[in-house]
Amino acid sequence: MSYRIEVGFTPVFEFMASLHAYICRKSHKKIDLSIAWAQETEGQLTPELAAVLQHMNVDDDWKWMYLLICLRVEAEEPEDFIEWFSQRTVPDLHDIFSRYSFPYTDDIAAFQTKMTYVLTGWNEQYFRLLDPAILQHLHQEVLNRKEQLNQSPQKEVLDDATNGLMFRDMKGLDRLLLVPQFHFQPLNVILHFGDTLLCHYSSRLYMGDHEYIPTHHLRVIRSLGEKNRLKIMRFLHQGPRSFIEIVRHLKLSKGITHDHLSKLRGAGLVYAHFEGESLVEYSLRLHALEQILPNVMNYLEQ
Repeated sequence: MSYRIEVGFTPVFEFMASLHAYICRKSHKKIDLSIAWAQETEGQLTPELAAVLQHMNVDDDWKWMYLLICLRVEAEEPEDFIEWFSQRTVPDLHDIFSRYSFPYTDDIAAFQTKMTYVLTGWNEQYFRLLDPAILQHLHQEVLNRKEQLNQSPQKEVLDDATNGLMFRDMKGLDRLLLVPQFHFQPLNVILHFGDTLLCHYSSRLYMGDHEYIPTHHLRVIRSLGEKNRLKIMRFLHQGPRSFIEIVRHLKLSKGITHDHLSKLRGAGLVYAHFEGESLVEYSLRLHALEQILPNVMNYLEQ
């Protein structure tokens, strides 16, 4: 790979991941925190903020907020970023937006006012109440990955950290920024900004009862208990395949096929190959199968 891999984390990234998980309503059934978390969180919010968030989506405006977070790396805490963002002039933001190729709003002032309200409210009513152990774990995850980068090939670290995400070389791509997150796991946020690709990857942090096997290990076992998923894996054992090729092989709808692939991806049993933000093909992540028995035995012997 011609690009360099960097691993980083500040609390403002998890702040964004938490709000992303909340407003990405179509994913509430797929994330570990579940619909119950979204419902409980809504109960913490004022009716005014909840109403605004109900009409927010993961769209171009949201992508711009992620970009601004990446650009303002010295703003470690949400409060620091919110203060910086709220103090930008419209020409300041227009100058930033015009450097990138994706669409931005015609009414930058309204965008700034709305997002300042949303970010401030989310921080005060949800994020500042977060269990500090989550942020401590994410900081430690970054330290571990940086040490791993010093000792192992980049591709190996990428595979291990992201549980099977692969990013192809692209013209103009200089940096892949890996940032661990808790709220949106086992899903990922992948965004392309100029020479940088941001991968907000699932940290596989388990905060539940340790009498039970961790969710990320249980997910692997569950994902194998369905005949069509095993059929997909058998098909991928022959070589990489596109989504359409898998749909044709299964002879199922695109929606059902996508759901099966999402579960296999979340379990780390398949590689997802990306060009920028676009997922282009899948392949079998064979060594993940070899880890199942050791993980189960480790749980049994604890």
